[in-house]
Amino acid sequence: MRFLTRSLIALFLAALSLSALGYAGYTLVSAIQSRAEAPAGGPGAAARERVFTVRALTVTPGEVTPELAAFGEVRARRSLDLRAPVGGQVLELAQGFEDGAEVAEGQLLVRIDPADAEAALALAQSDTARAEAELRDATRAMVLAAEDVAAAQAQFDLRARAFERRQDLAARGVATEAALEEAELALASARQALVGRKQADAQAEARRDQAANALERQNIALAEAERRLADTRVYASFSGVLTNVATVEGGIVTPNERLAQIIDPAALEVSVRVSTAQYLRLIDEAGELLRSEAEVALEVAGFEIISPGRVLRSSATVEQGQSGRLLFVELAAPRGFRPGDFVTVRLQEPALRDVALLPASAVTAAGNVLAITADNRLEAVAVTVLRRQGDSVIIAAQALAGREIVREIGPSLGTGILVRPQRESALGEVIPDAPEMVVLDPEHRARLIAQVEGNARMPEQVRARMLAQLSQAEIPAATLERLENGGGAGPGGAVPPQMPPQSGG
Repeated sequence: MRFLTRSLIALFLAALSLSALGYAGYTLVSAIQSRAEAPAGGPGAAARERVFTVRALTVTPGEVTPELAAFGEVRARRSLDLRAPVGGQVLELAQGFEDGAEVAEGQLLVRIDPADAEAALALAQSDTARAEAELRDATRAMVLAAEDVAAAQAQFDLRARAFERRQDLAARGVATEAALEEAELALASARQALVGRKQADAQAEARRDQAANALERQNIALAEAERRLADTRVYASFSGVLTNVATVEGGIVTPNERLAQIIDPAALEVSVRVSTAQYLRLIDEAGELLRSEAEVALEVAGFEIISPGRVLRSSATVEQGQSGRLLFVELAAPRGFRPGDFVTVRLQEPALRDVALLPASAVTAAGNVLAITADNRLEAVAVTVLRRQGDSVIIAAQALAGREIVREIGPSLGTGILVRPQRESALGEVIPDAPEMVVLDPEHRARLIAQVEGNARMPEQVRARMLAQLSQAEIPAATLERLENGGGAGPGGAVPPQMPPQSGG
């Protein structure tokens, strides 16, 4: 009987527990449904409009210098290929003849075996001496031939006078015909001898000319041999740094083989390719390229090596398969740069007037900005984007002069949205709002001064600042409200953190 009673009690308690759990679940579900169906703000409350806090800035038209960013490659403006003028074995290399070594102007870099060049020079000198001897002999022969001509001419003149005398005698009947013929034959023989001497003189002169020409050729051959001997020594034409070294001591080189290359690290430039539209912004009305200022930056391990520069020239042609224009920018401070570096070049375009520089986040993809109206609502205004440079854009600002716009446009912002502007400068600095000021009457001012003087917990510095502020004609409304509520100093005499900073006068 006792067992049955206890079983019934247990069943009753279990049923009671299940009923309580079911009621609790029903109550919870009903509360959730009621909360979901009830309007915001409680039963019967009207839905309030949501206000978004936005970062605002004032558009101020002015003059902005656009910056054109492009990528380029550093290259040497002054370089020299060291080539072997003659072939042979490399007998000597300069100390430290290797990549990256510095060389000085006029320094001996490479010496090639001069044996063949010295032998050729000796033969040329010997041939030159023989040609000089031949010239001297021809000159002496020409002098003798000239003397023979003079002697023959004198003998001819003598025979001519003898013939004239015989003719005179024969006319007077004193000389015979045989004597006259003998004198005539002697004159003809003298004439023939004179012609022969003149011919010999001409031959001697021709021999002298040939000897002079031969000597001149030998002098040329001698100079060539001396040049070939000098070519066995390779010198640095200017001071610089060696690169692409391709020879070793004891190696055999052929004529015109490249031994190394010298570059001048102080004379560097950057070749940068820009589009045709960008190039048109860098020329004047006459089509001449502007000598624009530039900045060349090389990123190294998170840092930038920067050098000022200046646009020098542009390419004369467009390479096949390429587009745009190739510009060359001079490096004014090439320290740290090397040929082959991939750098960023920032070129300055001509300045634009009546424009504004805005963050790119302030302009939508459709080319609109959200302007803030007098009642703090947003209004979409179309703008003309003139340039895009990095995270900023340059727009024509005549229509937006003096208006406030949203600095960062989010997906929840649009036309007609009510906003609370947080005003910032163009650089992103927050511009604090001017505090609301209240004018006090003399009685009210005296009561507040007495309240501050009677506050024993307030530090002396804070009390002095509060009294100086209360002595002014106007005080901030927040300070007045705090003093009216019995505040003015926090626990321990500290100024409450929410109190706005005082001007001290």
